[in-house]
Amino acid sequence: MRPSIVLVDDDPIIRMDIREMLEDQGYSVVGEAKNGEEAVELAVRLKPDLVIMDMKMPVMNGVKAARIIRRIGSPAAVLMLTAFSQKELVQEACDAGVTSYLVKPVAEENLIPAVEIALSQKKRMDELHDALMQMKQSVEQRKTVEKAKGIVMRAYALSEEEAYRKMRGASMESRISLNKVAEYILDGRADRLSGMAGNG
Repeated sequence: MRPSIVLVDDDPIIRMDIREMLEDQGYSVVGEAKNGEEAVELAVRLKPDLVIMDMKMPVMNGVKAARIIRRIGSPAAVLMLTAFSQKELVQEACDAGVTSYLVKPVAEENLIPAVEIALSQKKRMDELHDALMQMKQSVEQRKTVEKAKGIVMRAYALSEEEAYRKMRGASMESRISLNKVAEYILDGRADRLSGMAGNG
Protein backbone atom coordinates (compact mmCIF):
# COMPACT_ATOMS: atom_id res chain seq x y z
CA MET A 1 0.00 0.00 0.00
CA ARG A 2 1.24 3.48 -0.87
CA PRO A 3 2.17 5.73 2.08
CA SER A 4 -0.55 8.33 2.79
CA ILE A 5 0.42 11.98 3.19
CA VAL A 6 -1.37 15.11 4.43
CA LEU A 7 -0.06 18.44 3.08
CA VAL A 8 -0.30 21.58 5.19
CA ASP A 9 0.63 25.05 3.92
CA ASP A 10 -1.28 28.34 3.84
CA ASP A 11 -0.09 28.86 0.26
CA PRO A 12 -2.23 26.80 -2.18
CA ILE A 13 0.39 27.13 -4.96
CA ILE A 14 3.07 25.54 -2.75
CA ARG A 15 0.61 22.77 -1.81
CA MET A 16 -0.13 22.12 -5.46
CA ASP A 17 3.58 21.99 -6.40
CA ILE A 18 4.43 19.60 -3.56
CA ARG A 19 1.37 17.42 -4.31
CA GLU A 20 2.54 17.06 -7.93
CA MET A 21 6.08 16.11 -6.85
CA LEU A 22 4.74 13.50 -4.42
CA GLU A 23 2.18 12.00 -6.78
CA ASP A 24 4.80 11.80 -9.55
CA GLN A 25 6.78 9.56 -7.17
CA GLY A 26 3.78 7.35 -6.37
CA TYR A 27 2.81 8.79 -2.97
CA SER A 28 -0.86 9.22 -2.07
CA VAL A 29 -1.84 12.73 -0.88
CA VAL A 30 -5.00 12.03 1.12
CA GLY A 31 -5.69 15.54 2.44
CA GLU A 32 -4.66 19.20 2.42
CA ALA A 33 -4.92 21.91 5.07
CA LYS A 34 -4.08 25.61 5.25
CA ASN A 35 -3.23 25.91 8.97
CA GLY A 36 -2.16 23.89 11.99
CA GLU A 37 -5.68 23.55 13.39
CA GLU A 38 -6.89 21.85 10.19
CA ALA A 39 -3.71 19.72 10.19
CA VAL A 40 -4.52 18.30 13.63
CA GLU A 41 -8.11 17.54 12.54
CA LEU A 42 -6.89 15.74 9.39
CA ALA A 43 -4.23 13.79 11.32
CA VAL A 44 -6.94 12.46 13.66
CA ARG A 45 -9.50 11.74 10.92
CA LEU A 46 -7.29 10.39 8.11
CA LYS A 47 -4.49 8.76 10.18
CA PRO A 48 -1.83 9.48 7.52
CA ASP A 49 1.67 8.00 7.55
CA LEU A 50 3.20 11.46 7.11
CA VAL A 51 2.20 15.10 7.63
CA ILE A 52 4.23 17.60 5.58
CA MET A 53 3.65 20.94 7.27
CA ASP A 54 4.82 24.51 6.97
CA MET A 55 6.26 26.02 10.13
CA LYS A 56 4.77 29.54 9.85
CA MET A 57 0.99 29.61 9.27
CA PRO A 58 -2.02 31.61 10.48
CA VAL A 59 -4.42 30.36 13.21
CA MET A 60 -1.91 27.76 14.50
CA ASN A 61 1.73 27.36 13.47
CA GLY A 62 3.33 24.07 12.46
CA VAL A 63 5.33 23.57 15.65
CA LYS A 64 2.26 23.87 17.89
CA ALA A 65 0.29 21.58 15.55
CA ALA A 66 3.14 19.00 15.57
CA ARG A 67 3.17 19.10 19.37
CA ILE A 68 -0.61 18.42 19.50
CA ILE A 69 -0.36 15.66 16.85
CA ARG A 70 2.27 13.95 19.03
CA ARG A 71 0.27 14.49 22.25
CA ILE A 72 -2.92 12.91 20.84
CA GLY A 73 -0.88 9.83 19.97
CA SER A 74 -1.10 10.07 16.18
CA PRO A 75 1.39 7.65 14.59
CA ALA A 76 2.08 10.09 11.71
CA ALA A 77 5.62 11.26 11.08
CA VAL A 78 5.92 15.04 10.69
CA LEU A 79 8.15 16.67 8.07
CA MET A 80 8.42 20.40 8.73
CA LEU A 81 8.88 22.95 5.95
CA THR A 82 10.54 26.22 6.87
CA ALA A 83 12.00 29.25 5.16
CA PHE A 84 14.50 29.49 8.03
CA SER A 85 17.18 27.15 9.29
CA GLN A 86 18.11 28.90 12.56
CA LYS A 87 19.24 26.51 15.27
CA GLU A 88 16.59 27.57 17.79
CA LEU A 89 13.75 26.96 15.30
CA VAL A 90 15.13 23.55 14.40
CA GLN A 91 15.47 22.72 18.11
CA GLU A 92 11.90 23.87 18.73
CA ALA A 93 10.68 21.61 15.93
CA CYS A 94 12.67 18.64 17.32
CA ASP A 95 11.21 19.24 20.81
CA ALA A 96 7.73 19.16 19.26
CA GLY A 97 8.39 15.66 17.89
CA VAL A 98 9.10 16.61 14.28
CA THR A 99 10.76 13.73 12.42
CA SER A 100 12.74 15.90 10.00
CA TYR A 101 12.64 19.31 8.36
CA LEU A 102 13.24 20.83 4.95
CA VAL A 103 14.22 24.41 4.09
CA LYS A 104 12.10 26.16 1.45
CA PRO A 105 11.97 26.55 -1.51
CA VAL A 106 11.26 22.82 -1.85
CA ALA A 107 12.90 21.01 -4.76
CA GLU A 108 11.99 17.45 -5.70
CA GLU A 109 15.57 16.21 -5.26
CA ASN A 110 15.42 17.37 -1.61
CA LEU A 111 11.78 16.56 -0.90
CA ILE A 112 11.73 12.87 -1.86
CA PRO A 113 14.80 11.82 0.24
CA ALA A 114 13.38 13.78 3.22
CA VAL A 115 10.03 11.99 2.80
CA GLU A 116 11.80 8.60 2.58
CA ILE A 117 13.81 9.31 5.75
CA ALA A 118 10.70 10.48 7.65
CA LEU A 119 8.74 7.37 6.58
CA SER A 120 11.57 4.97 7.47
CA GLN A 121 11.86 6.60 10.92
CA LYS A 122 8.10 6.23 11.33
CA LYS A 123 8.37 2.54 10.45
CA ARG A 124 11.10 2.07 13.05
CA MET A 125 9.03 3.89 15.69
CA ASP A 126 5.97 1.73 14.84
CA GLU A 127 8.07 -1.43 15.24
CA LEU A 128 9.41 -0.22 18.60
CA HIS A 129 5.89 0.65 19.74
CA ASP A 130 4.59 -2.80 18.74
CA ALA A 131 7.50 -4.51 20.53
CA LEU A 132 6.84 -2.45 23.66
CA MET A 133 3.13 -3.32 23.59
CA GLN A 134 3.93 -7.03 23.22
CA MET A 135 6.38 -6.80 26.12
CA LYS A 136 3.78 -5.09 28.33
CA GLN A 137 1.20 -7.71 27.39
CA SER A 138 3.67 -10.50 28.16
CA VAL A 139 4.46 -8.99 31.59
CA GLU A 140 0.74 -8.64 32.39
CA GLN A 141 0.11 -12.25 31.34
CA ARG A 142 2.99 -13.45 33.50
CA LYS A 143 1.55 -11.57 36.50
CA THR A 144 -1.87 -13.18 35.88
CA VAL A 145 -0.32 -16.66 35.71
CA GLU A 146 1.72 -16.04 38.89
CA LYS A 147 -1.38 -14.88 40.84
CA ALA A 148 -3.39 -17.89 39.64
CA LYS A 149 -0.51 -20.24 40.52
CA GLY A 150 -0.59 -18.91 44.10
CA ILE A 151 -4.33 -19.70 44.32
CA VAL A 152 -3.78 -23.25 42.96
CA MET A 153 -0.90 -23.83 45.44
CA ARG A 154 -3.13 -22.88 48.38
CA ALA A 155 -6.27 -24.63 47.11
CA TYR A 156 -4.56 -27.98 46.37
CA ALA A 157 -1.64 -27.79 48.85
CA LEU A 158 0.85 -28.04 45.98
CA SER A 159 4.37 -26.81 45.47
CA GLU A 160 4.97 -24.02 42.96
CA GLU A 161 6.18 -26.49 40.34
CA GLU A 162 3.21 -28.84 40.89
CA ALA A 163 0.75 -25.94 40.65
CA TYR A 164 2.32 -24.80 37.40
CA ARG A 165 2.20 -28.36 36.03
CA LYS A 166 -1.47 -28.64 36.98
CA MET A 167 -2.26 -25.38 35.18
CA ARG A 168 -0.30 -26.49 32.10
CA GLY A 169 -2.21 -29.77 32.09
CA ALA A 170 -5.52 -27.88 32.29
CA SER A 171 -4.36 -25.65 29.44
CA MET A 172 -3.59 -28.66 27.23
CA GLU A 173 -6.74 -30.60 28.12
CA SER A 174 -9.04 -27.59 27.69
CA ARG A 175 -7.16 -26.46 24.58
CA ILE A 176 -6.87 -22.87 25.80
CA SER A 177 -3.84 -20.73 26.60
CA LEU A 178 -2.17 -20.83 30.01
CA ASN A 179 -3.12 -17.17 30.43
CA LYS A 180 -6.79 -18.02 29.81
CA VAL A 181 -6.55 -20.83 32.41
CA ALA A 182 -5.14 -18.27 34.86
CA GLU A 183 -8.04 -15.89 34.13
CA TYR A 184 -10.55 -18.69 34.82
CA ILE A 185 -8.84 -19.42 38.14
CA LEU A 186 -8.77 -15.74 39.16
CA ASP A 187 -12.48 -15.41 38.23
CA GLY A 188 -13.32 -18.41 40.43
CA ARG A 189 -14.28 -20.57 37.43
CA ALA A 190 -11.54 -23.22 37.73
CA ASP A 191 -14.17 -25.96 38.07
CA ARG A 192 -15.06 -25.41 34.40
CA LEU A 193 -11.58 -26.46 33.28
CA SER A 194 -10.56 -30.03 32.44
CA GLY A 195 -7.71 -31.17 34.66
CA MET A 196 -8.41 -28.76 37.54
CA ALA A 197 -10.50 -31.14 39.61
CA GLY A 198 -8.79 -33.24 42.26
CA ASN A 199 -5.10 -33.46 43.12
CA GLY A 200 -1.92 -33.87 41.04
